[in-house]
Amino acid sequence: MSYFFRARSTEDPAGAQPRVGLTAGRVLGGAVERNRIRRRMREAVRLHLNELPPCVDVVLHPRRLVLEIEFARLEREVSRVFASVAGGAEGKK
Repeated sequence: MSYFFRARSTEDPAGAQPRVGLTAGRVLGGAVERNRIRRRMREAVRLHLNELPPCVDVVLHPRRLVLEIEFARLEREVSRVFASVAGGAEGKK
């Protein structure tokens, strides 16, 4: 999974909540597969959202493998990405 992030200022009108976006382009499969990828990703993000610092925007770009791996592994991957973002966002302040 690849990801991008940007730290926001605390004065941003979007508030002090982390924002997470997901991409699921046609290259990942048909509509049914893309929707399943998005559902699995949203649940993994929901479970680990508290690991992100408050003022950060994250975009996750999953691979097709998300359809096949077990959910626990997907959770670990999302947690690893969020830990990396948290470390990187702290360095940018």
